[in-house]
Amino acid sequence: MMKTSRAHASSVPGLKATASLTKIGRQGCVRPQEAQGFSLLTKLARKDACAPRDFPQEIVVTRVYRLTLHLSLFSLFLLVSRITLQAQATVSKQPEAKPEIVSLLGTKYYAQPDEKGEVAAAEEKLAADPKNVDLIIALGRAQASLWRYHDAIATYSRGLELAPNNALLYRLRGHRYISIRQFDKAVADMKRAAELNEPGGKDADLDFDIWYHLGLAHYLKGEFAKAAEAYERCRQLSQTDDKLIAVSDWLYMTYRRMKKEAEAAKVLARITPQMQVKENRSYFDRLLFYKGLKQESELVNVEQATDLEIATVGYGLGNWHLYHGNRAKAEEYFRKIVAGKYWPAFGFIAAEVELARKQ
Repeated sequence: MMKTSRAHASSVPGLKATASLTKIGRQGCVRPQEAQGFSLLTKLARKDACAPRDFPQEIVVTRVYRLTLHLSLFSLFLLVSRITLQAQATVSKQPEAKPEIVSLLGTKYYAQPDEKGEVAAAEEKLAADPKNVDLIIALGRAQASLWRYHDAIATYSRGLELAPNNALLYRLRGHRYISIRQFDKAVADMKRAAELNEPGGKDADLDFDIWYHLGLAHYLKGEFAKAAEAYERCRQLSQTDDKLIAVSDWLYMTYRRMKKEAEAAKVLARITPQMQVKENRSYFDRLLFYKGLKQESELVNVEQATDLEIATVGYGLGNWHLYHGNRAKAEEYFRKIVAGKYWPAFGFIAAEVELARKQ
């Protein structure tokens, strides 16, 4: 049988080898007076206190090595566990990001980061001239572009303290009240904006925007008669094909929800395939669908469309199925929309409203 040298024994990790290790192999047991020179590992390496005198030295060394390795791995496990727990504790202490809104369905939605520094730049400019209403509006628009609507509302309110008769500030703030689903406040702001902009039609584009958003706020509240009144006023102010297309789409849906098919048909009469569309292609495609000039399958490819396209086109299609009595198909579209991420879109908000009404 091969014998293990003292040099070999002393090279085993974790073992304080002495000349007595060889003695263990020869005598096969550890006496109390002999144990004082051994490490705890050496004592534990043996399963029994006293083995046969011809117990192989190789087995003793192997047991010590394995025990040392096991204890080392266990120590490493404890260290990793401690680091993990400390990291989790650190993360748990960090405050949860505050959602921008909690939707009508109870979902939390968040603003976007200012990666390009647009808000920071606007804040810096305003800090140099804090009473400049144009700079206040610029900051509000920058905040709104990142879906920081509460900040934008606060900024516009700050502007109204300096310029209480500024119709644009009311219009902008009212729009952002729609974004955070506070429709009553949106209606109040839009009405005030309309009153301030009324004398002499100070700003035709602003006038269009006011009535368009007022109609939308009423529509989202389910006040379809008031929505139709505002949209009709808005349609009269439409000076481009894009504007006529945008308001016609919502007005058509409003009349269909009111079961006024004749009025809805009149809205479509002004829509033709030859119209010059630059911005509102999704609305235009919906109107052509309503006229029977496009098929449903042509309007949106759900697999390739963006969340915004799905929200815009999808709501019109869902609404169309709704007032044709197919509630299940309508809800299929609505749920597909709210499963997306573009929560500020008007179609997204409208789909959310429809689903919330059913609850």
